[in-house]
Amino acid sequence: MEAICYILSLWASKTHLYRAVHFTNNMEKAEETQPQKKAERDAMSNIALLGMGIFILLIQLGALWMSAPFIKEVPKEYQAFENPTAVSNDLYVVVMILVFTAFFLLIIKLNKKWALQAIIFFVVAMTLFYGLSVLLPALVALVLAALLTVFLYIYPEWWVIDAIGLPIAAFAAWLFGISLALLPILILLAVLAIYDFISVYKTGHMVTLAEGVMDLKIPILLVVPRKRGYSFRGEKEFGQDAYYMGLGDTIIPTMLVISANLPSVNAFLSKAPRIGFISYPALGALIGTLISFAVLSLIIGKGKPHAGLPFLNTGAIAGYLVGCAVSGVGFI
Repeated sequence: MEAICYILSLWASKTHLYRAVHFTNNMEKAEETQPQKKAERDAMSNIALLGMGIFILLIQLGALWMSAPFIKEVPKEYQAFENPTAVSNDLYVVVMILVFTAFFLLIIKLNKKWALQAIIFFVVAMTLFYGLSVLLPALVALVLAALLTVFLYIYPEWWVIDAIGLPIAAFAAWLFGISLALLPILILLAVLAIYDFISVYKTGHMVTLAEGVMDLKIPILLVVPRKRGYSFRGEKEFGQDAYYMGLGDTIIPTMLVISANLPSVNAFLSKAPRIGFISYPALGALIGTLISFAVLSLIIGKGKPHAGLPFLNTGAIAGYLVGCAVSGVGFI
């Protein structure tokens, strides 16, 4: 059950980073005749993108902080998979993502979005509980997870979604990072990047899925306003005044950061140099993710949905490889 909940959190990556600009031609022409207004909007957009980058960094640092006690040893009861080195774990994750995707597309087609909303909120509650139970007594974690989920349902404003989404993403990245060795993670990141590319730019079914659930205001994404006074609850035309990123687009590359920081999961990393609690390979993956996000941010202003994983996963893998090379250790 725990593994399934976290795989559903990965499924949230299908709400991609984008600004789906729905301006009318009149609005665009109006901005052209009002340079000051356009400059202000551009400045707010840049600040919003910087904020999204900070969110990614906070998730990575949060997951690293949670994994710090497990550098030398990871108790089996915390791991989602019995054998962290088994590449077959990837097949399980990918198949589950495909099954969930097909199921949710069917729900949207049948116009039963209430069922999708119920499933997602249940997953949010369980993910919060699993994550908080690592830090708090089980009863306290259960009550706190329930209260946060209810508050999120009652008041799904952007800052509430972000405040709860950040720890959810950190929890999920932490669990997968301590549960999978580097070979399965590297393969999984490559496969999901390819799948993400196909599902957004070729088949487009993930764009359909993302747009189908946006009006439900379910907490499977991060939201950063690009306009003063923005309200996610009151937004009617999604994409005009905010940037969105699916939680999975932050979780998946962060999995590599966490696994690359744990000699307890990857014995060959025991000789890798460290800066404080982070190893060079993990630091490389972290920096690579942020650099790739910066590259991604340069193209999203065109107003179309963009797959995040081809950029973010590639950056994370490249940074990891550079970190290994600098450390003088092997790659897997």
